[in-house]
Amino acid sequence: MHSFTHLLTERLTLREFNDSDAPHFYHLNADPEVMKYTGDVPFQSVEEALQFIQNYDAYTQYGYGRWTALITENQEYIGWCGLKYSPEKDETDIGFRFMREHWNKGYATEAARACLTYGFEHLHLKKIVGRAMCDNHASIHVLKKIGMTFEHYFEENGVKWIQYCVQSTVFQSAVRR
Repeated sequence: MHSFTHLLTERLTLREFNDSDAPHFYHLNADPEVMKYTGDVPFQSVEEALQFIQNYDAYTQYGYGRWTALITENQEYIGWCGLKYSPEKDETDIGFRFMREHWNKGYATEAARACLTYGFEHLHLKKIVGRAMCDNHASIHVLKKIGMTFEHYFEENGVKWIQYCVQSTVFQSAVRR
């Protein structure tokens, strides 16, 4: 159904998850600072992370999903970034999560911008949203830097979130500038 192999940016390679990512996934999610604004529960073990990867069916079900982010130069795992289709909302969101030692290096912005381009140019999506907890200023900054604009606030499990979005027409005209 899908033909995605990988995306290359100036510094990064984005590719589908594979079993070798399990220890990195586990360590990424074991960092309380990384998980602080996600609403997710950390994996209990590398085996649980491996099960998650092996059961991750977004690629076959929707043709796209979240992707492992590696520094191209040395193939170092630094986190993940990608698109996620939510059938219950009938929308695609951009998400990213990076190892703390790789924060503030522009990787999230670089990876997210490449994912938006892929979503609009290859998947022909009309709109992509981005969500962050209202206190997650770093992620909100990334969403704004990649051209998203405020859409609305919402509450989930007693936590205030903010949603941004970008339409393909707006993104395409910004890219052509």
